[in-house]
Amino acid sequence: MDLLFSQSQSAQGGGLLSFLPFLLIMAILYFFMLRPQAKKQKDKELMISNLSKGDKIITIGGIVGKISGFKEKDKLVAIKVDNNTILTLSKSSIAGLYGKTNEEDLK
Repeated sequence: MDLLFSQSQSAQGGGLLSFLPFLLIMAILYFFMLRPQAKKQKDKELMISNLSKGDKIITIGGIVGKISGFKEKDKLVAIKVDNNTILTLSKSSIAGLYGKTNEEDLK
Protein backbone atom coordinates (compact mmCIF):
# COMPACT_ATOMS: atom_id res chain seq x y z
CA MET A 1 0.00 0.00 0.00
CA ASP A 2 2.83 2.39 0.77
CA LEU A 3 4.28 1.68 -2.66
CA LEU A 4 1.05 2.79 -4.39
CA PHE A 5 0.80 5.88 -2.19
CA SER A 6 4.39 6.94 -2.98
CA GLN A 7 3.79 6.53 -6.73
CA SER A 8 0.66 8.70 -6.63
CA GLN A 9 2.53 11.48 -4.79
CA SER A 10 5.34 11.51 -7.34
CA ALA A 11 2.79 11.65 -10.16
CA GLN A 12 1.21 14.77 -8.66
CA GLY A 13 4.57 16.55 -8.48
CA GLY A 14 5.42 15.45 -12.01
CA GLY A 15 2.14 16.85 -13.31
CA LEU A 16 3.29 20.39 -12.70
CA LEU A 17 6.65 19.72 -14.28
CA SER A 18 5.05 18.07 -17.29
CA PHE A 19 3.49 21.44 -18.27
CA LEU A 20 6.89 23.16 -18.29
CA PRO A 21 7.88 22.02 -21.82
CA PHE A 22 4.46 23.04 -23.11
CA LEU A 23 4.83 26.50 -21.58
CA LEU A 24 8.32 26.87 -23.04
CA ILE A 25 7.06 25.93 -26.50
CA MET A 26 4.24 28.49 -26.20
CA ALA A 27 6.73 31.19 -25.15
CA ILE A 28 9.00 30.39 -28.10
CA LEU A 29 6.01 30.40 -30.46
CA TYR A 30 4.96 33.81 -29.18
CA PHE A 31 8.37 35.47 -29.44
CA PHE A 32 9.39 34.00 -32.79
CA MET A 33 6.09 33.89 -34.69
CA LEU A 34 3.16 35.78 -33.19
CA ARG A 35 4.92 38.92 -31.96
CA PRO A 36 6.78 39.67 -35.23
CA GLN A 37 3.60 39.07 -37.25
CA ALA A 38 1.65 41.49 -35.05
CA LYS A 39 4.41 44.09 -35.43
CA LYS A 40 4.41 43.66 -39.22
CA GLN A 41 0.62 44.08 -39.35
CA LYS A 42 0.81 47.20 -37.18
CA ASP A 43 3.49 48.70 -39.45
CA LYS A 44 1.35 48.01 -42.53
CA GLU A 45 -1.71 49.64 -40.96
CA LEU A 46 0.43 52.69 -40.11
CA MET A 47 1.75 52.86 -43.68
CA ILE A 48 -1.77 52.62 -45.13
CA SER A 49 -3.09 55.33 -42.82
CA ASN A 50 -0.20 57.66 -43.84
CA LEU A 51 -0.73 57.33 -47.60
CA SER A 52 -1.05 60.58 -49.47
CA LYS A 53 -1.75 61.77 -52.99
CA GLY A 54 1.18 61.15 -55.31
CA ASP A 55 2.60 58.11 -53.46
CA LYS A 56 3.62 55.28 -55.76
CA ILE A 57 2.10 52.02 -54.52
CA ILE A 58 1.85 48.36 -55.44
CA THR A 59 -1.30 46.32 -54.85
CA ILE A 60 -1.53 42.73 -53.64
CA GLY A 61 -2.29 41.75 -57.25
CA GLY A 62 0.90 43.41 -58.49
CA ILE A 63 -0.59 46.55 -60.05
CA VAL A 64 1.70 49.56 -59.74
CA GLY A 65 0.36 53.10 -59.81
CA LYS A 66 0.29 56.53 -58.22
CA ILE A 67 -2.42 57.60 -55.82
CA SER A 68 -4.58 60.23 -57.51
CA GLY A 69 -7.14 60.61 -54.74
CA PHE A 70 -9.30 59.10 -52.04
CA LYS A 71 -13.01 58.31 -52.05
CA GLU A 72 -15.76 57.47 -49.55
CA LYS A 73 -14.13 58.91 -46.45
CA ASP A 74 -10.68 57.47 -47.24
CA LYS A 75 -11.92 53.88 -47.54
CA LEU A 76 -11.19 53.69 -51.28
CA VAL A 77 -8.11 54.77 -53.19
CA ALA A 78 -8.04 55.95 -56.79
CA ILE A 79 -4.75 55.03 -58.42
CA LYS A 80 -3.52 56.22 -61.78
CA VAL A 81 -2.01 53.28 -63.63
CA ASP A 82 -1.64 54.84 -67.08
CA ASN A 83 -2.41 58.18 -68.72
CA ASN A 84 -5.99 57.10 -69.39
CA THR A 85 -6.51 54.47 -66.67
CA ILE A 86 -7.62 55.18 -63.12
CA LEU A 87 -8.56 52.27 -60.85
CA THR A 88 -10.54 52.53 -57.64
CA LEU A 89 -9.42 50.01 -55.02
CA SER A 90 -9.98 49.32 -51.37
CA LYS A 91 -7.16 50.38 -49.06
CA SER A 92 -6.87 46.79 -47.85
CA SER A 93 -5.68 45.71 -51.32
CA ILE A 94 -2.52 47.81 -51.06
CA ALA A 95 0.62 45.74 -50.40
CA GLY A 96 2.87 48.72 -49.77
CA LEU A 97 4.86 51.54 -51.24
CA TYR A 98 6.46 50.65 -54.54
CA GLY A 99 10.13 49.84 -54.13
CA LYS A 100 9.79 49.12 -50.43
CA THR A 101 7.87 45.85 -50.72
CA ASN A 102 9.21 42.35 -51.20
CA GLU A 103 7.69 39.14 -52.60
CA GLU A 104 6.43 38.09 -49.16
CA ASP A 105 4.27 41.23 -48.87
CA LEU A 106 2.52 40.42 -52.13
CA LYS A 107 1.28 37.03 -50.91
